[in-house]
Amino acid sequence: APAAPAPVAATASAGLQQNVSRQNGRSVVSPRARKLAKEFKVDLNSIKGSGPNGRIVAEDVEAAAGKAQPAPVQQQVTVPAAAAAAAAAPAAAKPAPAPVPAVALSGNRVPMNALQNAVVRNMEASLSVPCFRVGYTITTDNLDKLYKQIKSKGVTMTAMLAKAVAVTLQKHPLLNACYVESGIQHRADINVAVAVAMEGGGLITPVLQNADRLDIYSLSRTWKDLVDRARTKQLKPDEYSTGTFTLSNLGMFGVDKFDAILPPNQGSILAIGSSRPQVVANEEGLMGVKRQMQVNITCDHRVIYGADAASFLKDLAKLIETNPQSLTL
Repeated sequence: APAAPAPVAATASAGLQQNVSRQNGRSVVSPRARKLAKEFKVDLNSIKGSGPNGRIVAEDVEAAAGKAQPAPVQQQVTVPAAAAAAAAAPAAAKPAPAPVPAVALSGNRVPMNALQNAVVRNMEASLSVPCFRVGYTITTDNLDKLYKQIKSKGVTMTAMLAKAVAVTLQKHPLLNACYVESGIQHRADINVAVAVAMEGGGLITPVLQNADRLDIYSLSRTWKDLVDRARTKQLKPDEYSTGTFTLSNLGMFGVDKFDAILPPNQGSILAIGSSRPQVVANEEGLMGVKRQMQVNITCDHRVIYGADAASFLKDLAKLIETNPQSLTL
């Protein structure tokens, strides 16, 4: 009997397989894609490649097998030659993906964590408060000089600013008060809260309790401990909820000036910008360079008036500009 002819389907399939695997002498199927196709029993001839020059990559096979979806953006992006060469190399085993910040998840809805929800509630409550804002420019040359002298002893600029604010609040107790049920609640203690951004979103305000009574070195040690425990979520409620006046400092980010939203149960919050060299004229009209920072205070107008806020800022500036050494006493 004559020999049976080779199956037509098998011959056609082999020819198509050859067309898929070679094109102008170059492979258009990655080794990993070929391995996955065999594992998932996927016909490579039925897949349109999304890689460079129509190359079939692992993601295409996974998509055809229903295991994953290829990234549509990559199909339309023209990659540089170096990137194309890298894509043409055999794909290695994929490492575990690194955590992606919520802001990078474009198009996705990310639920807020408990801290972020608390911030939302507090800020919404604050929007019902009639507030006003006052700005002031403070020269920081003497403060910066003092900071350089005592920085090696563990003193932080945050502690110095908190101490300066607390000492000034002794002369302006109304700025340390708050509105409560048709009345003004005056506080016996001066507890300076400082806003700290938390990794993963949200912020918390560790409180330097009795900041006016602590020396600058104890205040700095306390602040470091509070920040360390805040970042590991180990603060006790009274360590972040008992502030009577709040500082929000964005100067380390190079921010010139900004306005802060008033926290609940407080009458004032001070927004602090960066200290920068500025060309200024003295009273004799002579030009010179001084380091200056812009501060803006937000106040509850039910308790504090414009003259009260302006007087507080004037005395704060006088302390920082002319007598910062008193902060170390």
